[in-house]
Amino acid sequence: MVLGVGGFAQAVMQILSDDGVEVSCALTRNYAHAAPAFAGPTHDLANADSLASLIEHQSVDLVLPMSIDWAKASWADSLLNSQAAVFSPTGDAMLIERDRDFARQLCQRFGVPFPASHVAHNRLDALEFLDRAPRAFVIKNPLCSPNSPVHTILCETPGDTRAWLERINYAEGVFLQEYLGRREAGHIALVANGEVHSLVTNQEYKRAHAGNMGIVAGAPMGGLAQADPVDRYGLAKALLHPLKPWFTETGYTGPIQATGIFRDGQWHAIEYNIRLGITATPMILRMLENPAATLMRLANGESPEVRFRAGHEFGASMTLAGYGYPFVQLEGPSVPITLEGEPTCDVWWNEVAPNDGGALLATGHRVADVVAFGSDLSAALALANENIRRIRCLGSYFRPDIGQSLWPPGNE
Repeated sequence: MVLGVGGFAQAVMQILSDDGVEVSCALTRNYAHAAPAFAGPTHDLANADSLASLIEHQSVDLVLPMSIDWAKASWADSLLNSQAAVFSPTGDAMLIERDRDFARQLCQRFGVPFPASHVAHNRLDALEFLDRAPRAFVIKNPLCSPNSPVHTILCETPGDTRAWLERINYAEGVFLQEYLGRREAGHIALVANGEVHSLVTNQEYKRAHAGNMGIVAGAPMGGLAQADPVDRYGLAKALLHPLKPWFTETGYTGPIQATGIFRDGQWHAIEYNIRLGITATPMILRMLENPAATLMRLANGESPEVRFRAGHEFGASMTLAGYGYPFVQLEGPSVPITLEGEPTCDVWWNEVAPNDGGALLATGHRVADVVAFGSDLSAALALANENIRRIRCLGSYFRPDIGQSLWPPGNE
C-alpha cells in the first residue's frame, strides 16, 4: 500500500504491480486522486477511522509513505502497530530529515562538512544573525514539512537574504544555511543493520526554468539518476558512511538521500531525506531487477540484495508543468490534455482527471512526469525529450535542458 497521491503513487503502484505485487493506495492529500486509480484501488484516508483496518482487510505486507508527515497523522500509531512493515525509518531516526538543526549537529558530531547555519525564532533574531555574518543564506523551514509556512528561498547575496528576511512568515522560525554555490548533487542508499547500501547518484533540477533560472519550484522540474552501487563520485563516503554509528544507535532501517554541495574540493551536506525521493523513486524502482523483494527485505530489517537491470544504467525524468506553476496561487480552469501517439517510456500523471468521455484534463499545476532509461545518459535524455514533446495542454511547459548542466556531480 502506497501512502500518497499523484504520479508518485501511480508510479510506485504500477512498477510494483509489474513485478507481480498486489497494490493499493491510501490517499493522503485532497488532490491528484485520479492517477493512483489508474494503477489500482484507492482509499481516502480522510474518511478512514484507522489505517490499520484497511491494512488488515487487504492483508497488506508493506506500506510505502510518500511524505515524512505520515508520522504526525492521527493514524500513525495504528500503522506502526499493524501487521505491515513500513518502508521508512521511525522514531528518532526520522530527525535527520525532520529537524534541520539536528542534521547539522549530527554532521558536526561525526565530522561531516556542513554549511554555517542558524535557527532564528523571529525576524529580529534573523537580522541580528545576518549582521554578525553578512553572507548569502538559503532560507528554509526548521522543521521539514510540506505544510510549513516557509519554503526554500535560495539567496545568492547578503542583500537577497536581508530582503526576504523582512518578508517571510516566522510562525515556525527559520533555518538559515550558508549558500555554498550551485555544484549540488545527491546520493540515495538503503540502510540496514548500520550498513549503507548505495543505489544511485542523482541530480534534481529545482529551478523553475531552463538555464537553472527562476525560483526554486515546490518540486523539482526534472532529475537524473545513475546506478551507482560503488559510489563513484564519493558522496556516500563523504556524507553517509561517517554516520554509520548513528544509524546503528537508532536502528535506522530504510532509505536515505544525502544532498551535498561540492566546494573547496569536498562535499558539504546540505540536507538529508528519509525517502527515495519524489523524482528519483520512479527511476530507482524501474532500474532494479527485483524492486518488490528489495523493498520488502529492507523493511523487514534484512540487508537488501540490489541488482540493476541491463540497459537501465541511467534514468531521466522531466516534468510537464501546468498553468501558473511554480506560482501555485495562480489557478486556471481544467483544460484538455493532447497526446500525440502512444508513449514509448513511462508517463506518470499528477494533477489530472478524466472528463465525461474518458479523455484527460489538467486540473492543477503539475501535469505529468515523463521517465526514460538508457545504457547511457544521452539515450535516456533523448527518449524523455521525445515523449514529453508529445504531451501538451494550455499554459504547459517543461525544461528542455535537463542534463545540460549540474552533471557529472560536482559541476555547475
